[in-house]
Amino acid sequence: MLHYYLFYKPFNVLSQFSEEGDKTTLAEFFKEIPKNIYPVGRLDYDSEGLLLLTNDKTVTHRLLDPKFAHERTYWVQVEGAITRDAIELLSRGVLININGKQHKTKPAIAELIKDEPSVPERNPPIRFRKNIPTSWLSLTLTEGKNRQVRRMTAAVGFPTLRLIRHSIGKLTTDRLQPGQYRELKEEEKELLFAKTRQTGG
Repeated sequence: MLHYYLFYKPFNVLSQFSEEGDKTTLAEFFKEIPKNIYPVGRLDYDSEGLLLLTNDKTVTHRLLDPKFAHERTYWVQVEGAITRDAIELLSRGVLININGKQHKTKPAIAELIKDEPSVPERNPPIRFRKNIPTSWLSLTLTEGKNRQVRRMTAAVGFPTLRLIRHSIGKLTTDRLQPGQYRELKEEEKELLFAKTRQTGG
């Protein structure tokens, strides 16, 4: 039987079941699911948000194979008051370093979130510095290089402070709190591959 779980991965949790030092893993949250369920891709230890777990190899392939270019949207808190020029650069693609090689990121949807989004408190919280403003932006990507979002915002001069994967396709974190998961209904599966809208060029 095929299963699909949407999980809101908290900060400082590994996207794996196997132990690694004293770090918290998925095993802490999934105690009563079939043993053949695995996360699709990964979300960094210091990132938060939506993670899919399934035993459906076809869905896993469609989500991981770059040729399908499925969309993931991240809400990113950056240090500083981000400029229109920086957002335009993120939309067009920027040069980042991956394993010692330069990589030009694909066109993305980058938008300023004018009002701070309603997101759960992070534990521990971001260090507050009164004299340095922060900004939130929404970044929709169709590729997933190692620590790509962080590398992208650093490339335009605005380091990432907090990173939340808000959606995969049209499925979002909206009905979940950190550490919670829910099983997808069969009819929701295709929403994983739905496009938000055409990415810019």
